[in-house]
Amino acid sequence: MTRKYYAKAIANDLKNQVFILGGMVALMWILEFIDVFFLRHQLDIYGILPRNVVGLRGILFAPFLHGGFPHLIANTVPFITLGWLIMLRETREFFPVTVVIMIVGGLGVWLFGAPAYHIGASGLVFGYLGFLLLRGYFERSIVSIGIALVVFVVYGGVLWGVLPSYPGISWESHLFGFIGGVIAAKSLSQVKNQIPY
Repeated sequence: MTRKYYAKAIANDLKNQVFILGGMVALMWILEFIDVFFLRHQLDIYGILPRNVVGLRGILFAPFLHGGFPHLIANTVPFITLGWLIMLRETREFFPVTVVIMIVGGLGVWLFGAPAYHIGASGLVFGYLGFLLLRGYFERSIVSIGIALVVFVVYGGVLWGVLPSYPGISWESHLFGFIGGVIAAKSLSQVKNQIPY
C-alpha cells in the first residue's frame, strides 16, 4: 500500500465523518428553527413521554428535538466532539453505538423518567461519554485508554449530570444514556475479542 493510498483513505474517512455528524447536527438545527419560528414548540410532543405508549416514538425522535436554541447550542459541541472521537478509530462504530444508546437510554427514560416530555441530544452525549470512558477498560488497548483519559479530563466534570439537579433538566436521559454507552462499549469489545486475527 502506498502513502498516497493511505492519504486518500484518511481523506475519505474524514469526509464521511463530516457528512454523518454534520448531517445529524444540521437536522437538529433545522428542526429547532422550524419548531421555534413556525410551530411554537409543538414538535416537543414527539419526545419521550414515560409510561405512555405514544411516548415510545420519542426513542427515535427525542435526540433531534430541543427546548430552544440555548439547549441545542449546549448539546452541539459535545455531540460533535464525542461523536468524532468514537469515529476516530472506525467510522462505522458510530452507528451501533448510537443505536444502542438511543434504545437503552430511551427505554430507561420511558420506564423510569418523570412524567414530562424528555427531549434533547444530551442522552446521546452522555452515552458517547460513557462509551469512550469505558471502552478502554473493556478493551485494554492503549489507544482506547488514552482517549478515555483525555475525555475524562475535558468532560469528566459533567458526570454529575446523571444525578437529579435542576428542575426541567432530564437527568434520567443523562443517566440512562450513559448506561447505554457503557453497554455499547462492553458489547463491541466482546465482538472485537471474538474476531480471529
